[in-house]
Amino acid sequence: MLKFLISRSATLLPQGAIGHLGWLRGAIGGGLAILTSGLVAIVLLGTNSAALPVLVAPLGASAVLVFAVPASPLAQPRSVIGGNLLSAAIGLALGHAIGEPMLAAGLAVGIAIAAMSVTRCLHPPGGACALLCALGAAGPEAWSWAYLWPIAMNVLALSAAGWFYNNLTGHPWPHHAAVPAAPPTASGFAYTHEDLEAVLADWNEVLDVDIDDLNAIYQALHRRVASRHYVRHR
Repeated sequence: MLKFLISRSATLLPQGAIGHLGWLRGAIGGGLAILTSGLVAIVLLGTNSAALPVLVAPLGASAVLVFAVPASPLAQPRSVIGGNLLSAAIGLALGHAIGEPMLAAGLAVGIAIAAMSVTRCLHPPGGACALLCALGAAGPEAWSWAYLWPIAMNVLALSAAGWFYNNLTGHPWPHHAAVPAAPPTASGFAYTHEDLEAVLADWNEVLDVDIDDLNAIYQALHRRVASRHYVRHR
């Protein structure tokens, strides 16, 4: 079973240590962003920093997305901010309303996934925020709505750090696909944006890639192959 699962698993392409998408750049950025988020929360919370969490664990997962895969639709500001805050609010609301930690946690995560999907701000750490807040609100500490403030501070500070660091180190963030203005000039079949949407709909899968990125990748690949074919036949 393990061999079957591993053989069918998708793998990331090899990633170098340096460069504008090197893992070292992402590691440094993520670490600095978490440190910055904690310091911002301490300053803004002031005397309340002893009673409220300065950092929440889901922020670490958000940092991985923002700094390691900044082109992912799941790592864009809309998803980071909206997904985390929406899910945290859902977790607090259900924790208070239900009062039983496990039931509140299960409902909170399920409803958070649905809410993030409908609002187009799907963000995996949002599920962790919903779980954390549901357990906190329904548990013995009885988290109040005040706990939403440090989460908001963390998320906003991380997003600001992501914008500054990613752009400073050569990766525009929020991500925008560099789609060629004109289709490939070499011979080949033509397609439209609607064709790509139709193919993805036929696959019936949620892919962690923006459709404009798919379009740009295909056109760049087509141009590369066409250019090689042209050189060979000159």
